[in-house]
Amino acid sequence: MALRDRLTALTERDHEPWQVGQAATRNQSVRRITRSVANVPLSTRALVLGMVPSDGTRDLSDWMISQGRHWITTNGIAEALSIPVEQVPSIVSRLRRAGRIFSPTRGGYVPIPAEYRSWRAVPASHFIDSMMRYLGHDYYVGYLSAAEVHGAAHQRPQVFQVITDARLNDRTFDRVSIEFTTSAKTARRPCTMINTPTGTMKVSTPETTALDLVAAPAHGGGLSNIATVLGELLSNELLDIPRLAALAKDYPAAVLQRAGWLLEHVAGEIEAEVDLDPLEHVAGARLKPTPLAASGRQAGSFNERWNILVTGHEPGTAHSNRSANDG
Repeated sequence: MALRDRLTALTERDHEPWQVGQAATRNQSVRRITRSVANVPLSTRALVLGMVPSDGTRDLSDWMISQGRHWITTNGIAEALSIPVEQVPSIVSRLRRAGRIFSPTRGGYVPIPAEYRSWRAVPASHFIDSMMRYLGHDYYVGYLSAAEVHGAAHQRPQVFQVITDARLNDRTFDRVSIEFTTSAKTARRPCTMINTPTGTMKVSTPETTALDLVAAPAHGGGLSNIATVLGELLSNELLDIPRLAALAKDYPAAVLQRAGWLLEHVAGEIEAEVDLDPLEHVAGARLKPTPLAASGRQAGSFNERWNILVTGHEPGTAHSNRSANDG
């Protein structure tokens, strides 16, 4: 009988009743097989005990997924397969060609489940936390990607937007694109941990998401699209205005002025009752009028409450499909 079959047979017997004499015989059998296993090479022992896949070029991806492992490094593969690190690149190359694994960064690998093998990758939310931990950088999912998580994105963003304290190049893996934005204040922005199919990821809170979008309209599809997001956040009662006002002190005053005007404008459009008084006090810190669009003309109709110059055209309502390049 093969070694694996002998171990399986003994395991199955654990559920059967034993007499005293039978138990002694069984213990002798266990000792004999234990001695047999001790004489088997380490890699074979691992295979017999089900610790690693039987064929590294074919089963590593499925084995990882079955074990709940969705990230592995070069050294991790070598350890799992009990092979020298030098042999890992050739195995990984075959797995990548077969569409069973991909590498979002040097030395880090992600198994691809059957349902995503036509993508030759998995959604960024499945691995972003593992990748950023591996790279040693703080981060959070932000802008429209965060708005989508909070149920406030009118349309799915074309790229997965990540804010980090490091300078990282954007990257694309077939259908998956990640856009990195560098911010020295990444670590101090309020975030929340969101569950994903493979673990968790750090996402900006609704308040951080709103202010980040107003501060960088180009990352939100322009002020018109940002107004849509703010409208959804208000409609779903996700924005805490006092918390937003407290957080806004860490942003330029102009950002809060624009945010205040946009929120007031959108609240009127969707007929929502929102107390924006906590924002108004903070917005008054800047004496110079602020153009609604950062690149706008220093002229236009003046809004005294928010000290804003509305230059030209206002953003669309919270239900508009228009996406303007206002930022």
